[in-house]
Amino acid sequence: MNRYRFIIFLTIIIIIPLGLISKFYKGPLDQWLNNYSGGIFYEIFWILLVILINPKIPPSIATTWVFIITAILEFMQLWHPPLLEAIRATLIGRLLIGTTFDWWDFIHYILGCAIAWLCLKTLKNKLDQ
Repeated sequence: MNRYRFIIFLTIIIIIPLGLISKFYKGPLDQWLNNYSGGIFYEIFWILLVILINPKIPPSIATTWVFIITAILEFMQLWHPPLLEAIRATLIGRLLIGTTFDWWDFIHYILGCAIAWLCLKTLKNKLDQ
């Protein structure tokens, strides 16, 4: 595994617990952390996973497609067929596809995409030197 992929792998290992902690944290800013910050970690996680699987994909392409798919998943939260409700009834289902549509989530998805893109571009530039 080259250095770029190794750093991405380590970052994913850090992002997963941060995202989970954000959902269950109790304390100052817990409403924002529980309801919105997870969207930032969610986007970063998926973008890093895409790049880990195929490091030749440009960060801008990975970021764009992850945002599009996440936006589709967000709009799917307006739809409540029995199969999706059964999936959402599980912790994994809630974490992966969500339960409640919220326009504010898009701001956090964009922020997560911007952070991931900036970090990946910076990392690539540092490693290419």
